[in-house]
Amino acid sequence: MTAPLRCASLQDARVVIVGLGLMGGSLAGALRGKCGCIIGVARREDTVQAALERGLVDEATIDLHAALAQADIVVLATPVRVILRQVAEIGPLLPEGCLLMDLGSTKAQIVAEMLKLPPHVQPLGGHPMCGKETSGIEVAEPGLYQDRTFILSPLERTSPEALALGEALARAAGAAPLVVEGARQDFLVGTVSHLPYLLACALVRVADSSTSHDPLMWKIVAGGFRDTSRVAGSDVTMMLDILMTNRRQVGQALHACIGQLQRLVRLVEDGDEERLREELAYIRQTRKEMYP
Repeated sequence: MTAPLRCASLQDARVVIVGLGLMGGSLAGALRGKCGCIIGVARREDTVQAALERGLVDEATIDLHAALAQADIVVLATPVRVILRQVAEIGPLLPEGCLLMDLGSTKAQIVAEMLKLPPHVQPLGGHPMCGKETSGIEVAEPGLYQDRTFILSPLERTSPEALALGEALARAAGAAPLVVEGARQDFLVGTVSHLPYLLACALVRVADSSTSHDPLMWKIVAGGFRDTSRVAGSDVTMMLDILMTNRRQVGQALHACIGQLQRLVRLVEDGDEERLREELAYIRQTRKEMYP
Protein backbone atom coordinates (compact mmCIF):
# COMPACT_ATOMS: atom_id res chain seq x y z
CA MET A 1 0.00 0.00 0.00
CA THR A 2 1.31 3.46 -0.94
CA ALA A 3 2.29 5.66 1.99
CA PRO A 4 0.23 8.76 2.81
CA LEU A 5 1.62 12.10 1.69
CA ARG A 6 4.36 13.80 3.68
CA CYS A 7 2.68 17.15 3.12
CA ALA A 8 -0.94 17.60 2.04
CA SER A 9 -0.71 21.37 1.61
CA LEU A 10 1.15 22.95 -1.29
CA GLN A 11 1.69 26.11 0.75
CA ASP A 12 3.85 24.16 3.21
CA ALA A 13 5.58 21.85 0.74
CA ARG A 14 9.28 21.69 -0.04
CA VAL A 15 9.23 21.31 -3.83
CA VAL A 16 12.36 20.01 -5.53
CA ILE A 17 12.54 20.61 -9.29
CA VAL A 18 15.15 18.45 -11.01
CA GLY A 19 16.23 20.15 -14.22
CA LEU A 20 16.35 23.93 -14.57
CA GLY A 21 15.89 24.41 -18.29
CA LEU A 22 12.96 26.20 -19.89
CA MET A 23 10.26 24.01 -18.33
CA GLY A 24 11.79 23.44 -14.90
CA GLY A 25 13.05 26.99 -14.49
CA SER A 26 9.70 28.42 -15.56
CA LEU A 27 7.81 26.14 -13.16
CA ALA A 28 10.13 27.10 -10.31
CA GLY A 29 9.53 30.79 -10.97
CA ALA A 30 5.77 30.29 -11.23
CA LEU A 31 5.62 28.39 -7.91
CA ARG A 32 8.02 30.50 -5.89
CA GLY A 33 6.21 32.21 -3.02
CA LYS A 34 3.30 29.77 -3.28
CA CYS A 35 5.09 26.83 -1.62
CA GLY A 36 7.09 26.37 1.54
CA CYS A 37 10.33 26.31 -0.44
CA ILE A 38 11.41 25.84 -4.06
CA ILE A 39 14.70 23.96 -4.50
CA GLY A 40 16.21 23.66 -7.96
CA VAL A 41 18.64 20.92 -8.99
CA ALA A 42 20.88 21.25 -12.04
CA ARG A 43 23.95 19.48 -13.39
CA ARG A 44 26.04 22.63 -13.78
CA GLU A 45 27.00 25.23 -11.21
CA ASP A 46 26.42 28.10 -13.67
CA THR A 47 22.80 27.01 -14.08
CA VAL A 48 22.40 26.94 -10.31
CA GLN A 49 23.78 30.48 -10.07
CA ALA A 50 21.59 31.73 -12.89
CA ALA A 51 18.46 30.33 -11.21
CA LEU A 52 19.38 32.05 -7.93
CA GLU A 53 20.30 35.34 -9.58
CA ARG A 54 17.04 35.44 -11.51
CA GLY A 55 15.03 34.72 -8.37
CA LEU A 56 13.44 31.59 -9.80
CA VAL A 57 14.23 29.44 -6.74
CA ASP A 58 14.70 29.77 -3.00
CA GLU A 59 17.61 27.34 -3.04
CA ALA A 60 19.57 25.57 -5.77
CA THR A 61 22.21 22.86 -5.85
CA ILE A 62 24.04 20.32 -8.00
CA ASP A 63 23.74 17.78 -5.15
CA LEU A 64 20.67 15.75 -6.09
CA HIS A 65 20.82 13.41 -3.10
CA ALA A 66 20.93 16.27 -0.60
CA ALA A 67 17.98 18.02 -2.26
CA LEU A 68 15.84 14.89 -2.20
CA ALA A 69 16.40 14.12 1.47
CA GLN A 70 13.67 16.45 2.79
CA ALA A 71 11.50 16.78 -0.33
CA ASP A 72 7.72 16.74 -0.09
CA ILE A 73 7.23 17.00 -3.86
CA VAL A 74 9.79 16.17 -6.56
CA VAL A 75 9.22 17.26 -10.17
CA LEU A 76 11.41 15.77 -12.90
CA ALA A 77 11.84 18.44 -15.58
CA THR A 78 14.38 16.70 -17.79
CA PRO A 79 14.17 15.05 -21.26
CA VAL A 80 11.86 12.04 -21.41
CA ARG A 81 14.51 9.31 -21.59
CA VAL A 82 16.40 10.98 -18.75
CA ILE A 83 13.16 10.95 -16.72
CA LEU A 84 12.85 7.21 -17.36
CA ARG A 85 16.31 6.68 -15.85
CA GLN A 86 15.74 9.09 -12.99
CA VAL A 87 12.48 7.47 -11.87
CA ALA A 88 14.35 4.21 -11.27
CA GLU A 89 17.39 5.89 -9.75
CA ILE A 90 15.79 8.27 -7.26
CA GLY A 91 12.79 6.18 -6.16
CA PRO A 92 14.64 4.52 -3.26
CA LEU A 93 16.11 7.90 -2.23
CA LEU A 94 12.80 9.69 -1.77
CA PRO A 95 11.35 10.25 1.72
CA GLU A 96 8.28 8.28 2.72
CA GLY A 97 5.12 9.87 1.38
CA CYS A 98 6.92 12.02 -1.19
CA LEU A 99 4.95 12.91 -4.33
CA LEU A 100 6.97 12.27 -7.52
CA MET A 101 5.81 14.08 -10.67
CA ASP A 102 7.32 14.69 -14.09
CA LEU A 103 6.90 17.12 -17.00
CA GLY A 104 7.62 14.67 -19.82
CA SER A 105 5.83 15.16 -23.15
CA THR A 106 5.04 11.44 -23.46
CA LYS A 107 3.42 9.47 -20.69
CA ALA A 108 2.85 5.76 -21.30
CA GLN A 109 6.48 4.68 -20.78
CA ILE A 110 6.98 7.03 -17.84
CA VAL A 111 3.82 5.83 -16.10
CA ALA A 112 4.94 2.23 -16.68
CA GLU A 113 8.28 3.04 -15.06
CA MET A 114 6.50 4.74 -12.16
CA LEU A 115 4.64 1.48 -11.49
CA LYS A 116 7.97 0.06 -10.32
CA LEU A 117 8.51 2.76 -7.69
CA PRO A 118 8.80 1.66 -4.05
CA PRO A 119 5.46 1.71 -2.19
CA HIS A 120 6.55 4.65 -0.02
CA VAL A 121 6.42 6.99 -3.07
CA GLN A 122 3.27 8.60 -4.50
CA PRO A 123 3.58 8.77 -8.33
CA LEU A 124 1.81 11.16 -10.71
CA GLY A 125 2.60 11.70 -14.38
CA GLY A 126 2.40 15.21 -15.74
CA HIS A 127 2.62 17.04 -19.07
CA PRO A 128 2.08 20.81 -19.27
CA MET A 129 0.92 21.82 -22.74
CA CYS A 130 3.26 24.75 -23.16
CA GLY A 131 6.81 25.51 -24.20
CA LYS A 132 8.94 27.39 -26.70
CA GLU A 133 11.34 26.46 -29.44
CA THR A 134 14.19 27.83 -27.32
CA SER A 135 15.68 26.09 -24.29
CA GLY A 136 17.75 26.74 -21.18
CA ILE A 137 17.48 28.67 -17.92
CA GLU A 138 18.10 31.91 -19.84
CA VAL A 139 14.68 31.75 -21.51
CA ALA A 140 12.70 30.53 -18.48
CA GLU A 141 9.51 32.54 -17.91
CA PRO A 142 7.39 32.31 -14.73
CA GLY A 143 4.33 33.09 -16.89
CA LEU A 144 4.91 30.19 -19.29
CA TYR A 145 2.23 27.99 -17.69
CA GLN A 146 -0.40 30.71 -17.38
CA ASP A 147 -3.78 29.61 -18.80
CA ARG A 148 -2.29 26.44 -20.29
CA THR A 149 -3.57 22.90 -19.88
CA PHE A 150 -1.54 20.78 -17.47
CA ILE A 151 -2.20 17.08 -18.13
CA LEU A 152 -2.02 14.80 -15.10
CA SER A 153 -1.85 11.02 -15.49
CA PRO A 154 -2.43 9.22 -12.17
CA LEU A 155 -1.66 5.55 -11.65
CA GLU A 156 -4.02 3.14 -9.93
CA ARG A 157 -1.83 3.43 -6.84
CA THR A 158 -1.95 7.26 -6.88
CA SER A 159 -4.10 8.37 -3.95
CA PRO A 160 -6.86 10.99 -4.35
CA GLU A 161 -4.85 13.22 -2.01
CA ALA A 162 -1.76 12.95 -4.22
CA LEU A 163 -3.78 13.81 -7.32
CA ALA A 164 -5.32 16.78 -5.49
CA LEU A 165 -1.85 18.00 -4.54
CA GLY A 166 -0.71 17.70 -8.16
CA GLU A 167 -3.77 19.65 -9.29
CA ALA A 168 -3.00 22.33 -6.71
CA LEU A 169 0.55 22.59 -8.05
CA ALA A 170 -0.71 23.00 -11.62
CA ARG A 171 -3.16 25.71 -10.56
CA ALA A 172 -0.50 27.52 -8.52
CA ALA A 173 1.62 27.68 -11.69
CA GLY A 174 -1.33 29.33 -13.46
CA ALA A 175 -2.35 26.26 -15.46
CA ALA A 176 -5.60 24.30 -15.73
CA PRO A 177 -5.18 20.65 -14.63
CA LEU A 178 -6.74 17.96 -16.82
CA VAL A 179 -6.70 14.28 -15.84
CA VAL A 180 -5.90 12.04 -18.83
CA GLU A 181 -4.76 8.40 -18.87
CA GLY A 182 -1.18 8.06 -20.13
CA ALA A 183 -1.77 6.10 -23.33
CA ARG A 184 -4.69 8.33 -24.30
CA GLN A 185 -2.59 11.48 -23.90
CA ASP A 186 0.16 9.98 -26.07
CA PHE A 187 -2.40 9.29 -28.79
CA LEU A 188 -3.70 12.86 -28.66
CA VAL A 189 -0.38 14.70 -28.51
CA GLY A 190 1.02 12.49 -31.27
CA THR A 191 -1.30 14.40 -33.63
CA VAL A 192 -1.62 17.86 -32.09
CA SER A 193 1.91 18.32 -30.75
CA HIS A 194 4.45 15.88 -32.15
CA LEU A 195 3.18 15.79 -35.76
CA PRO A 196 3.34 19.62 -36.11
CA TYR A 197 7.03 19.50 -35.17
CA LEU A 198 7.80 17.01 -37.95
CA LEU A 199 5.68 18.97 -40.45
CA ALA A 200 7.66 22.11 -39.59
CA CYS A 201 10.88 20.15 -40.12
CA ALA A 202 9.65 18.93 -43.50
CA LEU A 203 8.71 22.47 -44.51
CA VAL A 204 12.20 23.77 -43.68
CA ARG A 205 13.74 20.85 -45.61
CA VAL A 206 11.61 21.56 -48.68
CA ALA A 207 12.43 25.26 -48.61
CA ASP A 208 16.13 24.54 -48.13
CA SER A 209 16.36 21.99 -50.94
CA SER A 210 14.19 23.75 -53.49
CA THR A 211 14.52 27.52 -53.09
CA SER A 212 17.32 28.43 -50.69
CA HIS A 213 19.82 28.66 -53.58
CA ASP A 214 17.88 31.64 -54.92
CA PRO A 215 19.14 34.85 -53.25
CA LEU A 216 15.66 36.35 -53.40
CA MET A 217 14.17 33.65 -51.15
CA TRP A 218 14.96 35.31 -47.84
CA LYS A 219 13.90 38.70 -49.18
CA ILE A 220 10.38 37.54 -49.93
CA VAL A 221 9.81 35.00 -47.17
CA ALA A 222 6.69 36.00 -45.23
CA GLY A 223 5.32 35.54 -41.73
CA GLY A 224 3.40 32.44 -42.74
CA PHE A 225 6.61 30.50 -43.34
CA ARG A 226 8.21 31.83 -40.17
CA ASP A 227 5.18 30.95 -38.01
CA THR A 228 4.59 27.56 -39.59
CA SER A 229 8.24 26.53 -39.33
CA ARG A 230 8.86 27.98 -35.84
CA VAL A 231 8.82 24.72 -33.87
CA ALA A 232 11.44 23.21 -36.18
CA GLY A 233 13.87 25.20 -34.04
CA SER A 234 13.08 23.08 -30.97
CA ASP A 235 15.83 21.29 -29.07
CA VAL A 236 16.75 18.17 -31.05
CA THR A 237 17.63 15.99 -28.05
CA MET A 238 14.31 16.79 -26.39
CA MET A 239 12.36 16.06 -29.57
CA LEU A 240 14.22 12.80 -30.25
CA ASP A 241 13.26 11.59 -26.78
CA ILE A 242 9.65 12.48 -27.45
CA LEU A 243 9.52 10.83 -30.87
CA MET A 244 11.33 7.66 -29.78
CA THR A 245 8.96 7.15 -26.83
CA ASN A 246 5.81 7.73 -28.89
CA ARG A 247 6.77 6.05 -32.16
CA ARG A 248 3.54 4.19 -32.85
CA GLN A 249 1.24 7.17 -32.34
CA VAL A 250 3.50 9.57 -34.23
CA GLY A 251 3.86 7.06 -37.06
CA GLN A 252 0.09 6.74 -37.37
CA ALA A 253 -0.31 10.52 -37.40
CA LEU A 254 2.36 10.83 -40.11
CA HIS A 255 0.65 8.23 -42.32
CA ALA A 256 -2.69 10.00 -41.90
CA CYS A 257 -1.07 13.30 -42.82
CA ILE A 258 0.59 11.81 -45.88
CA GLY A 259 -2.83 10.59 -47.00
CA GLN A 260 -4.27 14.09 -46.69
CA LEU A 261 -1.32 15.60 -48.57
CA GLN A 262 -1.68 13.05 -51.36
CA ARG A 263 -5.35 13.99 -51.66
CA LEU A 264 -4.41 17.65 -52.03
CA VAL A 265 -1.68 16.75 -54.55
CA ARG A 266 -4.22 15.00 -56.76
CA LEU A 267 -6.66 17.92 -56.63
CA VAL A 268 -3.95 20.46 -57.50
CA GLU A 269 -2.36 18.38 -60.26
CA ASP A 270 -5.77 17.57 -61.78
CA GLY A 271 -6.70 21.25 -61.73
CA ASP A 272 -9.98 20.26 -60.04
CA GLU A 273 -10.83 23.73 -58.81
CA GLU A 274 -14.33 22.93 -57.61
CA ARG A 275 -13.35 19.95 -55.47
CA LEU A 276 -10.26 21.80 -54.21
CA ARG A 277 -12.47 24.74 -53.22
CA GLU A 278 -14.80 22.40 -51.33
CA GLU A 279 -11.86 20.77 -49.54
CA LEU A 280 -10.23 24.06 -48.55
CA ALA A 281 -13.55 25.55 -47.43
CA TYR A 282 -14.21 22.52 -45.23
CA ILE A 283 -10.73 22.78 -43.71
CA ARG A 284 -11.13 26.52 -43.15
CA GLN A 285 -14.43 26.02 -41.36
CA THR A 286 -12.99 23.20 -39.23
CA ARG A 287 -10.10 25.48 -38.21
CA LYS A 288 -12.58 28.19 -37.21
CA GLU A 289 -14.47 25.71 -35.05
CA MET A 290 -11.22 24.64 -33.37
CA TYR A 291 -10.34 28.25 -32.52
CA PRO A 292 -13.61 30.22 -32.51
